[in-house]
Amino acid sequence: MKTLCLGGSFNPIHHGHLICARAVMEHAGYERVMLIPSAQPPHKSAHANLAPAQERLRMCQLVVQSSATFVVDEIELKRTGPSYTIDTMRELKASRGWSEVHWLIGADMLNYLPQWHRADELLREVHFVVMARPGFDFDWQGLPAGFQHLRERVVEAPRIDISSTQIRDRVRAGMSIDFLTPAPVVDHIQERHLYE
Repeated sequence: MKTLCLGGSFNPIHHGHLICARAVMEHAGYERVMLIPSAQPPHKSAHANLAPAQERLRMCQLVVQSSATFVVDEIELKRTGPSYTIDTMRELKASRGWSEVHWLIGADMLNYLPQWHRADELLREVHFVVMARPGFDFDWQGLPAGFQHLRERVVEAPRIDISSTQIRDRVRAGMSIDFLTPAPVVDHIQERHLYE
């Protein structure tokens, strides 16, 4: 099954993640999206705003329970240390027998890609798909020459103005998060008193 991987902290997962990933999947000819929650995101320090990895994994699992389009893999939660994409990619190739890993990144992450852990190796070994949002301007001039081929891998996604930060802020303020994230995630956040 042609799979598009989407890694992230998913802190929490929300409709923006799901709608945009599904749109790219359909447009680019993939059959499913594999959500890969990070145990320890390398670009985020361990702080109070980051829910425990098992809670973020559980929210992803709740979302995909009745979906044929999305699956969840806890590959990064089984490792210690920072969740580097290159380690995940190599483990997926070894454990799944995949010859190539297709990895979705948001347009906002593209300019940080050269700073990712072992970025040059990643670029050679991963088929990146870049998710563009309407109105987003890419800074292609700011990217090294080796990254310029990613222009051909940009796929348009709908503009969904929902963010995990917005959801966490609303929870802390005692405001409703209904319709920003699927109902099972809303319930889980409330039951587990996350982000309060």
